Amino acid sequence: MGVSFEVQPSSSAGRTDNNPRPRSLRPNYNKIHAQPLPIKTFPLPPLIPHNPLSLIQIAVTYLSQLLAPTSSHPQPLFRGYFSAETRSIHVNDETTARALWEQGFFGKGSLSRSEPAWLEREKIRQGIVAGDTSEEVTRRRREERKQFKNERAKKEREAIEGKLAEESQGGSFNAMTEDALQGLEVQTGPNDALLDTLPQDSPGTMEPFVDNVTPSSMPSLKDDGQDTCATLREPDSSPKDIINQEHLQLTFEEAFFLVYGLGVLEVQAAPDSEKIPTSLLFTLSCSHSHFPPQPTTQLQPDEPFILSYVVYHHFRSLGWVVRPGIKFAVDYLLYNRGPVFSHAEFAVIIVPAYSDRDWSSTNALRAHVEGKRKKTWWWIHCVNRVQTQVRKTLVVAFVEVPPPESAVVSEHGEIKHMGRFLRRYRVREIVLKRWTPNRSRG
Repeated sequence: MGVSFEVQPSSSAGRTDNNPRPRSLRPNYNKIHAQPLPIKTFPLPPLIPHNPLSLIQIAVTYLSQLLAPTSSHPQPLFRGYFSAETRSIHVNDETTARALWEQGFFGKGSLSRSEPAWLEREKIRQGIVAGDTSEEVTRRRREERKQFKNERAKKEREAIEGKLAEESQGGSFNAMTEDALQGLEVQTGPNDALLDTLPQDSPGTMEPFVDNVTPSSMPSLKDDGQDTCATLREPDSSPKDIINQEHLQLTFEEAFFLVYGLGVLEVQAAPDSEKIPTSLLFTLSCSHSHFPPQPTTQLQPDEPFILSYVVYHHFRSLGWVVRPGIKFAVDYLLYNRGPVFSHAEFAVIIVPAYSDRDWSSTNALRAHVEGKRKKTWWWIHCVNRVQTQVRKTLVVAFVEVPPPESAVVSEHGEIKHMGRFLRRYRVREIVLKRWTPNRSRG
C-alpha cells in the first residue's frame, strides 16, 4: 500500500516573514526507509574495553547465530518477470514492489513518475481517501511557483506602465522605456507569456487572470467538510473495487544487481515457467539492450549493458543510491540516502576506455574503437553546464574494457564464470567542474 499524507492549504501570494507558510505533514521517511537494502544484517554487539560483560554478550550473539542462523534474505525470494517488449523486469506483487522501493529505491511505478503511487492517487481522485501523494505536492508547488512568477511579472509591468503614463502626461515620453517594456514581455518566460494573450481594458488590469489561478479558487479535497470529489465517484465504488493496475519496473541493471549482487530476486519468463539462471539473464540483458535485440553468441566486452552494470554495481557497493539520470542527460544520478531525503549530489556519465594494446592490434579493432569514441569536448561541456545549472557535480566514470576473448559465451548462451568475467573490468572516476572567473579567481 502506498504512502499518503495531508498538506495544509497554503498560498505563496501575500506571504510575509511574520506569516510563514505552515509546514505540511510528511511521512516518517527515516522509519519507512530504515533499511538501505532489502536484506537483513546481524552485526555483533560493540566491544567495550572497560566492561567485561560486553565480551560475554558478543560470545552469546556469535554462538546463537552460529548454531541457529537466521536468514538475511526474504523468504520466499522476490519474484519478477522478464519483459522483452519494455526491456525491463516487471514486479506485479504489491508487497514486493513496496519492499523494493522502500528498501533501496529500486525501480519505478509503471504509471507514476518514481514511487509506485497510482492506487493512492486513484483513491484520492474518487474521494475514497483524503490526502495528497508526493506527486500532488510537487504539482501544487509548481503551480504556486508559476503563480508567483505571473504576479511578479504583473507588478513589474504595472510599474513600467505607470512610469510611462507619468512621462506621457508630462510631455517627456522616453522611447527607451517603451523598448524596455517590450523586452520585459519577451523575457518573462514561457509560463508568463500567457499574460499577453489576455484582454486588457486598461493598462495594468490583470486581476481576472490572477484571481482565477489562486490556490483558494482551486477545488480542495477538504472544503467545509464536504467531499468535492464525490461527483467523480462511481455509484457502487468502494476501496475493494479498485484494482491496482500499476506494477514496478526494474531496469536490467537493477534486476541483475538484485539477482547476482544480493540474491533476493528470481526472474522468470512467465508465471508458470522456471527461473532464468543468472548467467542466462546476463546474456539476455546484453542482447535486449540493443534494438533490435542481437543474438547472444555475438556479445562484445564493451556491450552497453555490461558497462552500465559495472558502473551501477560499483557505486551501489560504495553505498550510493543509484537512479537513472536520463532527465539530466546523464547515465546515473547518485543520492546519499534516497530521492525522498535530498536531491542527487552527483551525475555520472559512462565512457569506455580501451587502454589494452589488443584493441589496436588489427584494423578492424581500431575501427571499432574509433566508432565508440564519437563524443567530443563540445558534448562534455554541454553536459557539464546542464549539471551546473541543477547544482550537481559531474562524474565521468571510465570503464577499462578488457580485450576481446573467445568462448566468452557458451553454446547455451550463458556466460562462463560470471565472477571471473566481471573482475576484468575496472572503473576510474574523474570529477569535472566548470571554471567560472568570478568564482575561481586567485
